[in-house]
Amino acid sequence: MTTLPNALVCVVDDDIMVRESLRMLLETLGMRCSAFPDCHSFLNAPELHSCECLILDVRMPGISGTVLQDILRESLAYLPIIFISGHGDIPLAVEAMRKGAVDFMQKPFNEQLLLDRVQKAISLCKQRKSEASKRHDIEVRLASLTPRERDVLDGILAGLPNKRIASKLDISIKTVEQHRARAMQKLGAKNLADLFIFVAPPSRPEAG
Repeated sequence: MTTLPNALVCVVDDDIMVRESLRMLLETLGMRCSAFPDCHSFLNAPELHSCECLILDVRMPGISGTVLQDILRESLAYLPIIFISGHGDIPLAVEAMRKGAVDFMQKPFNEQLLLDRVQKAISLCKQRKSEASKRHDIEVRLASLTPRERDVLDGILAGLPNKRIASKLDISIKTVEQHRARAMQKLGAKNLADLFIFVAPPSRPEAG
């Protein structure tokens, strides 16, 4: 098994025995692990934004695991969640997976299977963060366009030739070409193929 020693896995479970056993299991592979007795503690912890895999109990006093999932979908959509449950609640499992959980395991679980899924979740998290970073860079570049450059860009994306764009915007073809060149330069697009890739609507990562 390939270990990921720099990854931080967080465990949220109100059962101290589960928390400690998972901590020891993960640390034997060199992973970092932070464990929390409830969802409120996790939400207020500095580890929240550096966590790359969350192992989360479904049923807990106060904020439940499923409610925490809803919270994280809004703020940390890239974070993969592996739910664990001692209840074998099938409807809960189905709902959690529908909302983007990467797995749902019933206690007691197979340790090797859990480790395999944790590592897959960490890899998924890194991929999601990379894609989100690229998307943010594109959005910053798009925001740097002037209104007229954006108008020309919209015309290009609609498949309109420069002559049609010029007529629609009531400007000269040369002006269209100038705006087009500046827009592509700001976006870092070398050709039309790059342009379509850069400004294509992002696929929102499934929350986990």
